[in-house]
Amino acid sequence: MNTHSHCEKFHIAADHPTLPGHFPGNPVAPGVILLDRVTAAIEHAWGLRVGGFPQVKFLRPLRPDHAAELLIEGDATGARFRIVSGADIVASGTVGIAP
Repeated sequence: MNTHSHCEKFHIAADHPTLPGHFPGNPVAPGVILLDRVTAAIEHAWGLRVGGFPQVKFLRPLRPDHAAELLIEGDATGARFRIVSGADIVASGTVGIAP
């Protein structure tokens, strides 16, 4: 079975349309936006379709325009991901790959 890894840097722009409603005056990137980033990375980089997220932990907020890094390791049956910003883990979890 082929093992894949992927790493990419990103940020959520301060003008992202989901931010005004996600804690006005103290915006944070919504978890669904972060999971969408994981999904897009796996589908684009590996050509696999995400089937779900069996386990996800959101540990720290990601603020608009703060640098973040997405790290993914896995194979055609599943993957693990981490999103880090500076020294902090923002989110981590497992990804199910669709058949």
